[in-house]
Amino acid sequence: MSSLNLDDFTDLIERPDGGLRRDAEARRERQIVPPGALGRLDDLGEWLASAQSAVPVRPVERPKAVLFAGDHGVAELGVSVRPAGGAEQLVREVLEGGRPVSVLARRLGVPVRVVDMALDCAPESLPEDVVRHRVRRGSGRVDVEDALTLEEAEAAFRAGVAVADEEADSGTDLVVLGDISVGGTTPAAVLIAALCGTDASVVTGRGGEPIDDLAWMRKCAAIRDALRRARPVLGDQLQLLATVGGADLAAMTGFLLQCAVRKLPVILDGVVSAACALVGQRVAFRAPDWWLAGHDSGEPGQAKALDRMALEPLVDHGVRVGEGTGALLALPLVQSAAALAAELPERPEDQEAPDDSDTKATEDEAPEEKAAEDGKAEEKATEE
Repeated sequence: MSSLNLDDFTDLIERPDGGLRRDAEARRERQIVPPGALGRLDDLGEWLASAQSAVPVRPVERPKAVLFAGDHGVAELGVSVRPAGGAEQLVREVLEGGRPVSVLARRLGVPVRVVDMALDCAPESLPEDVVRHRVRRGSGRVDVEDALTLEEAEAAFRAGVAVADEEADSGTDLVVLGDISVGGTTPAAVLIAALCGTDASVVTGRGGEPIDDLAWMRKCAAIRDALRRARPVLGDQLQLLATVGGADLAAMTGFLLQCAVRKLPVILDGVVSAACALVGQRVAFRAPDWWLAGHDSGEPGQAKALDRMALEPLVDHGVRVGEGTGALLALPLVQSAAALAAELPERPEDQEAPDDSDTKATEDEAPEEKAAEDGKAEEKATEE
């Protein structure tokens, strides 16, 4: 029996400040560019104002990319292009600056934090600040066995909560959340299928490095088998994460919920973070109000999860590499929305807001002028 009561998050998580959002909307109406002319940037600026409880909105100056890492036993079935246990190499490449997320983070000036939860390697092979939250070495094969014990799931969840507190306490003002895993999209798809009440084929994608048809069929079969194991524990989210999730997914779920408690906005990356967010929504229905969907990864499971949470991706560039890369591409959009909301000047008080009335008046006058011209033509014809 777990000592962790997830129901507490329902009481702890509040919605972003609705009154401040209305103030931000009113301020936006007074700015020199008409409301709506900036499209979704208006909504983002108002969302940030409510999340920050600040009008005008503060700039996003201290973002952080946080990547949870782990290996998954189901990768032994050949459901991924990368070999089972291959996430350690990905982590090394991220730390050495050679992965896409590393390049973008350098370009954008965003620190990257990697948190090892269940890599299948000796802990001494990686830096201490990376491995200090590790729960176990690799997660179980979810099609035939539990990914974690309940105690391990609780430890991973609490680790995610602790990482969220560390980021909030250090002054991070927005998190880009991603994962580094081999086989991670398989348990993510299982969680989404279970929570959305659909079958395996609907959520089975081809992963970041696309798998062939035979691998897709193996993956679909593994998701189907794991889904049978997931359904009996749907009412207990921690047990669900232990049964068909993994240490990295449990940690990400705890991280997302605690970020909502601490009022720390998060940009979600791909299908893995979307699956964890969906579990988080089941725990606390107000939590998704603190999250943004960074991009559309093309994974059918991600689309299903985002639709269930009513989150719309900010960008769609066909990025499938994972590791927070797509979500990081959305960060400049969010920062731009904050800058526009805060820095666009307001109209002088004696100047009316530009709207469509001038255009409408012109359109209304045009038929009258045409009728007058037609009348003059008729008079002239009669005189002749």
